[in-house]
This record gives sequence, C-alpha cells and structure tokens, in this order.
Amino acid sequence: MLARNYLHPDYGGYVAFAAMSPAASSFTADRTEFIGRNGSMSRPAAMHRETLSGRSGMGQDPCITLQTVVVLEPHETAEIIMVLGQGSNIEHVRSLVSKYKEPLQIEASLAKTCAWWDRFLETVQVETPDPAVNIIMNRWLLYQTLACRFWARTAFYQSGGAFGFRDQLQDVLAFLHAAPEITREFLLTAASRQFVEGDVQHWWHPPSGAGTRTRSSDDLLWLPYAVIRYVNATGDYEILNAKVPFLNGRPLEANEYDIYFVPNSSTMEQGTLFEHCRRAIEKGLTSGPHGLPLIGTGDWNDGFTRIGAKGRGESVWLAWFIIDILTGFSNLCAKTGDENLGRIYLRRAAELTAQVEEHAWDGKWYHRAYFDDGSPLGAHESSEAKIDSLPQSWAAICGAAEPERAKTALASAFEHLVRPKDQLSLLFTPPFEHTDHDPGYIKAYPPGVRENGGQYTHAAIWLAIAHARMGLTTKAVELLQMINPIRYADSADKARKYRIEPYAAAADVYSLPGREGRGGWSWYTGSSGWMYRAWLEEILGIVRDGSAIRVEPHLPANWPSCKVRYRFGQASYEIEMLRDDSIAGHGDNGTRISVDGVMAEGNAFALIDDGTVHSVKVAIRPS
Repeated sequence: MLARNYLHPDYGGYVAFAAMSPAASSFTADRTEFIGRNGSMSRPAAMHRETLSGRSGMGQDPCITLQTVVVLEPHETAEIIMVLGQGSNIEHVRSLVSKYKEPLQIEASLAKTCAWWDRFLETVQVETPDPAVNIIMNRWLLYQTLACRFWARTAFYQSGGAFGFRDQLQDVLAFLHAAPEITREFLLTAASRQFVEGDVQHWWHPPSGAGTRTRSSDDLLWLPYAVIRYVNATGDYEILNAKVPFLNGRPLEANEYDIYFVPNSSTMEQGTLFEHCRRAIEKGLTSGPHGLPLIGTGDWNDGFTRIGAKGRGESVWLAWFIIDILTGFSNLCAKTGDENLGRIYLRRAAELTAQVEEHAWDGKWYHRAYFDDGSPLGAHESSEAKIDSLPQSWAAICGAAEPERAKTALASAFEHLVRPKDQLSLLFTPPFEHTDHDPGYIKAYPPGVRENGGQYTHAAIWLAIAHARMGLTTKAVELLQMINPIRYADSADKARKYRIEPYAAAADVYSLPGREGRGGWSWYTGSSGWMYRAWLEEILGIVRDGSAIRVEPHLPANWPSCKVRYRFGQASYEIEMLRDDSIAGHGDNGTRISVDGVMAEGNAFALIDDGTVHSVKVAIRPS
C-alpha cells in the first residue's frame, strides 16, 4: 500500500508504504471504514467483516489498514511481518519491499537497530537507592530526547517537524556522553541558520530551510551557550575554526514581529563557528532603560509576546543568561588566543550583573522583566505573576548573583512556587487572568495551564539545578524526585489524575483548580534532556571535562552509596560512590578518588580507551 502527498512543496515525490508478509488480501485507507461510525479501536467495525473495501484516495480521514488471512491448527503459531517505510520514489519503495519481505533480512536489520540503541542508551548506566531514578535514567530519558525530540520533532500534542533553534541546541547537550558527534554536527547545522546580522531563524523546515525570522531575544544566544558546553566537555577546540555560511534574507520591518520565508545561504559570506558565536553575542547585547537586555517579542517564554513589543521592554532572566554566556565564552577566548575579547566580555558581564543587582532586586526575589512602560513583572506589588522561577534559578546557575540574595531568591521560589502535595513546581504565580498589562499570547491559556502559571517542567528542572549549584542538595533532589514522571503515576489514583505516560517527561503539568496534577503535553519536550543532565551531572556529579571525568556529586543524605557505569570507547569505568567519615574536605568537592587502586589528584580522573574495565572508587564527605 502506497501513499504520497503530491501537494507538499518539499516531499511531493516521496512515497510512504506499508507491506505485510504473508501478503495482504485486502486493504482500506479509510479510517471510518475500519473503526466504524461512533466505533472505537477496542471494537473496530472491520473485525466484523470478511474483507476490506480497497478504498483509497484524497479527501477522507486517512489510515493504513491491511488484512491478511492465516489458518492455524490447534497449538500452531505463525509469524506475521508488518513493514512501514518511506522511499524517494516508487522504484525505491519496490526495492525496499523486496529486501524486507525476507524474514532473515528483517531479523538482521532489527538486531542491528537494537544493537545501536543498546550501545547508545547504555553508555551511561546508574544504580541508585531510588528505583524510579534508575528506571528513568537508564534508557528512557535519553531515548525520548533522541527519538522524539531530536529526530521526529513531533508528537500527538504538537505535530510539527520543524527544527527549533533554541530547542534542539539544548536537546543535543544530553548526547555529550553517549554521542558527542551528534552534538557536533548539529552545532554546525544551527550556525548555518544564522543571518549575517547575527539573529537566527526561530525555527525552520528542511530541506528548503523555510522558517521564521522573529524578534525573539534569546534564540541566537543558545548557539554560544551550547558551543561552550560542547567544547568544555569534549576538548574539541577545532570546531571553533569550522567555516559555516550565513543566511541572507530581508530584515523585519518596523511594524513586523515575525516573517516566514525561505532565506538564501550566502555564497559571499561565511565565518568560523567562533565568529558565528561572536555575532550572536554582539547582537544579543541589547540594552533598555534599566541597562538590561531587551526582551523583544519574547525570550525563553515565547508567550511574552507583548511585554517588549514597542522596543523598550527588558528581560531580567535574559540578563542572567547572557552573563553565563559571557563568562563561559571568555574562557574560550583565552584558550583560542583572543584574550582581549575575553576581557571585554568579562567586563560586560560585570556591568550587567551590577545593573541587575541595582534595578531588579525586589527584596526577596528578582523581577522577571519590565514592560515597555517600565512597569516591573514579577514584583511583590504585582497582582499576577508576582514571582517567576526563571530569574531566581539563573541567578544561582550563572553564579554571578550576590550569594545571599541568590539563596534568598531560591528560598522565595521554593516557598511560593513549589507545592509538594500536588507535585507541582510552578513557573510563576499567580497566573495571568485580569492584569491591566498585556503580557502576550500567554493569557490565551487558562490560568494554571502550561506557561500561564502551571508547572513548566523545563523551568522546574532549572530550579532543581539552581538548588544543587548552591549546595542545597536536599531540596534539589526533592524537586527532581517530585517531577519524575514515574512519581506521577505510582498509584492508581495518581495515574488517573495524571492521565499521560509515566515513562516520558511531560512538558507541563496543570495547576488549574480542579485539574491539579493533570499532565499536559508529553514526549515532545526539552525537559527530557534537561532532566537527564540534571540527575547525571548535577546530582551524581558525572561531568565530562575533555578527556577526563570530573566528579562533583550532590547526593542526598539518605543515599549511602550509588554506582555509575560509564563506557568510553571500548573501555568501561565502574564508578562507585561511598560516604566516608574520614574525609573532612578533600579535592574540590569533598571527594577522594582512586582508579584501579591508585589515588587520583583532585576530583577528576583521566579517560583512556584501552578496552579494559576500570574500578573507580569515590569517597565522599558525609552530608
């Protein structure tokens, strides 16, 4: 059975197919015929008929239904093979069907696929006292991030298929341990979606590259952010010299917030990845009335479309984010011989920090943003969105905030935004509903749904990371355990309330009264990659540092030990962490490490691809 969308501008020639072995005896492409009027998948109408009609064509609710007839004697079994695929044309499809009609070929291909996934997903395996952590960390989160978020880029809740500039740049950071080559390739792909002026496509569709040019203020900055993390993790400084072309395309008019078009890849201008990052940083270093970066028509929170639509609104979260990037990129500048640029960026980071501390501190937490008229968002006098988690989290994550303020801000966020009884870590509170200031399309969501005051899991993970960075391990682990999808469905009552998969991270969870704890979008969410990194790098403390592993654990007090199996090429490192009362303070984080019985210096050990199994003992100072 073949299917083609002739009207698609990019894929009109491609052919999808379904085939069976034994061969199908009848078929239909009409979903209504199969299910029946007012029918269901549990009792489809087609099961009461001997054959299917053979109906196909455009203008109906499409599906693929193939029927085959198998006669079984008592105790007899039969194997039925179903193949789904796509070819570049009909001839290609015929060759694929011919190849995969043989059971041995299918078995070999399936075994090859499973072996690839096993190697990818088992690069890092953890064993902690919490079974829910072990289940979600061993295979599930990484599978969700690669299969759905990065490759498919679609799910039932958001059938898109586009690459998001900021979205996939965050996703690929979860692959730094298992497949850094995927990360590397996408960094260069993302750089190729940058205009010569420094801004980027918010999202785009391959192969044409059709996408949107917007006034979103944070998209472009995720390129240097991701490059910093990749280079630090792999030691691959050569990537900074890779040449990548820029895009050419018409700029936005003064009255335009976004435009959709197919840009041209410049044949005249290209730059190194370092230059692409520099242009992104320079373009992102805007300044408003408070000396803070302009929010444009949205930052990480896409729903804030009208906070700065007139060109004067500012983002406090974006300030912390830029500070983090300026600091990290200055280190790359020093390593690549551009010390002067590095000093400039450090000075700008210090200046921006001073502006945040002078203008955005509200007494117990940091403001979230400023409207075009200068009114603060996320202030104690605000009737709605009084406190937002993002600036509190990133004040700690970037490490630039005044330490006591950072701790106070996190305490305020935990007090006002975390609701353990409902297993919720809210993005902000109260939700938008009656405010005179129009923040943007975010108000189209009901109060307590998605970004409008619900739990946005992406941000909830950042709040947990922030607590870990400040040494507040108990709360960091409490937050991560609370939002583990398994914990939302570990009883029948909770599963009925949650209503989505317990093995995939959810993008959001409702705080809407009467619907508290109901899961929102699942599978297609950037929170899966961040959740994986939070547990592995922030709690277990397994941080890749070039050709070494740096161990900086933040284990909860009720974990006496844990284990991590880390594969590096053909070598395997069996890492066991144990609390040791004899350690008063050793290394950089109260740890003492030995590899195969030999003491290591500091809190790191070298990775050697020698094909052997190494025993790593990490003694940890008691909590």
